[in-house]
Amino acid sequence: MRGMFITAEGTDGAGKSTQLELIKEYLKGKKAIFLREPGGTAISEKIRELILDTQNTEMSAQTEALLYAASRTQLVNEVILPALEAGTNVVCDRYIDSSVAYQGYARGLGADTVEGINRFALENCVPDLTLFFDLPPEKGILRKNSQHKLDRIEQESMDFHRKVYEGYIKLCEKYPQRIRRIDASLDVGAVFALVKKELDSLRWD
Repeated sequence: MRGMFITAEGTDGAGKSTQLELIKEYLKGKKAIFLREPGGTAISEKIRELILDTQNTEMSAQTEALLYAASRTQLVNEVILPALEAGTNVVCDRYIDSSVAYQGYARGLGADTVEGINRFALENCVPDLTLFFDLPPEKGILRKNSQHKLDRIEQESMDFHRKVYEGYIKLCEKYPQRIRRIDASLDVGAVFALVKKELDSLRWD
């Protein structure tokens, strides 16, 4: 039986990392691997360094979108598809919705353009469930800034992060069967209770 494919999305600082650790513990009895985007393979990790390097301020929006797609297609072909076909469940920190929100909406490339690029890259590898950790960017960036040095994307203006958030909301409205909004403003335990409800709704082996 094919494995389940779950992705986690949200604006920077929405609390994904904390919840993914709790998901990892919750799924301990199930065969699952946990990945991050961009990254997850040797090639994808090198692309990640290029994208997030704070010195690469001259990177165009088109280059950024194509680099994300290149990293993603390597991860899909090298890791995600083989795992799913072997019956392993896959949980990934960010996926195509990040590109649509960040490059499609916030960078202004257009959602259709970015989705088109990724349709070519992903070979119909679509998540069974996407958890969108819903937290306004004003709160998220404050959280992130207090935790560590910000990378190139995190250092963007608040206006940029608001556009990212608006992009995610539009994606939630476009794909309600796949993307589930999780109120990330609640305390950690309450957020995870919502996450567990969504996980328990899936078909598991």
